[in-house]
Amino acid sequence: MVSDTEFNRLFWHSRRGMLELDVLLVPFLKEAFRDLSADDQARYVKLLECEDQDMFGWFMQKGIPEDPDLARIVKIILDRVQPE
Repeated sequence: MVSDTEFNRLFWHSRRGMLELDVLLVPFLKEAFRDLSADDQARYVKLLECEDQDMFGWFMQKGIPEDPDLARIVKIILDRVQPE
């Protein structure tokens, strides 16, 4: 479980300055992050350490992360945005 202080820090790190990422990450953090398992929360934190251009490519489905942890959290976010 993340503290309110940590959640606020994650909120500011989720605001990337690239609109395409902001509209995915900020709502995901607000609406779904707290429901994730501790492992998936850690994967989200790890995702925030990535370069914006890499994340943009993954979310636009122009590639997938080589790291299986990153691939999992990207899929979770995409599945939430594009439910089948």
